[in-house]
Amino acid sequence: MKKVLIFQGGWDGHEPKLTSARFARLMEEEGYTCEIYDNHSCFDDREKLCEYHLIVACWTMGSIDGQHTRNISYAVGKGTGLAGCHGGMCDAFRNDTEWQFMTGGQWVSHPGGDGVEYTVNINHGSSPIIAGLEDFPVKSEHYYLHVDPAIEVLATTRFPLVNYYHCSNKVVDMPVAWTKYWGLGRVFYTSLGHHDDVFDNSPNAAILMERGMVWAGEGKAFAAEHGLTVDRFLNNAKMY
Repeated sequence: MKKVLIFQGGWDGHEPKLTSARFARLMEEEGYTCEIYDNHSCFDDREKLCEYHLIVACWTMGSIDGQHTRNISYAVGKGTGLAGCHGGMCDAFRNDTEWQFMTGGQWVSHPGGDGVEYTVNINHGSSPIIAGLEDFPVKSEHYYLHVDPAIEVLATTRFPLVNYYHCSNKVVDMPVAWTKYWGLGRVFYTSLGHHDDVFDNSPNAAILMERGMVWAGEGKAFAAEHGLTVDRFLNNAKMY
């Protein structure tokens, strides 16, 4: 049985209960059984975390115990997928650098606040997550992030659109959606999803999220089918 753990909480402005319910419905349609937690007790047992095929983060800001982060990192490293959107993943636990290292980025600003109209540009490539998708408009927060150079960028957006101090720099294409690997685990993120209705108003945003979660959730099976083990990543990982 394929299992998903969704943890929700933190700042209510990002509607964690609504997004968690949406993501659970999507994954149940894909044949997964979903469990939703509104606290961090689900991170106490790292071996139990390894039983999940996917962990979905819907927790903005707040804090996390360092051992809990290490337990998640361990499970993802062994093949459990990790996925999330907007502040629910890459503005969670701002003081935890291991979390940022694993997820691939950290929010730092959204010039103009909510209601900015911008274009999401699809980086056409080999990823099944973006197959057949075209560029699409969004009206929401426009996320400026600090990102890991190792990520595979699936979609971008152009900055600046709104006047602020960053305008004195060159124009940049900021990642909107990406994938990366953490040991055997697959990680997916999209900055779209400030409110739950973003996924209704921009259907391609919903497609990105659903495909990203499915892709991340398939990492465990891929590793098993190909005889991959995590041992080669942990020779010097003294934190474990």
